[in-house]
Amino acid sequence: MKAASVHELKQELSNLPQAQLAELCIRLAKFKKENKELLTYLLFEAFDENAFVENIKADMLQQFSEINTSNLYFVKKSLRKILRLLNKFIRYTGSAEIEVRLLLFFCTTLKNSGIPVEKNPVIKNMYQNQEKKIRKTIAGMHEDLQYEYINALTQL
Repeated sequence: MKAASVHELKQELSNLPQAQLAELCIRLAKFKKENKELLTYLLFEAFDENAFVENIKADMLQQFSEINTSNLYFVKKSLRKILRLLNKFIRYTGSAEIEVRLLLFFCTTLKNSGIPVEKNPVIKNMYQNQEKKIRKTIAGMHEDLQYEYINALTQL
């Protein structure tokens, strides 16, 4: 089965009655956890993005506190898990400003956590890749926001 394009789906969904559209959304949410999480974000949390960001930051701090620092292997695994969740939440918002805020918070927390970033090349590359991602995202933002976030990035 070949999937329809987004344009075709949009046209078809605009022709459906509201009750049938709600049924389709519920059915879609049953299939994957990510679909349900995205729908939850769009319905309940998208109107207050600052609270959403603060919840993610609190969750990230909790995850950083639970990192097993006895071995750098466990640190790498934990950091990858944190980044995977962070990127998923960033995809939900679709906002460049929120992406930069969350990635800056991740980098700052990593620096302040006491994890030896420079000792392990994988962790060092992970950190540097996040900095590159931040710079790339900042480049596409408004000039005032660029200045503000570039200052925050240079403080790292």
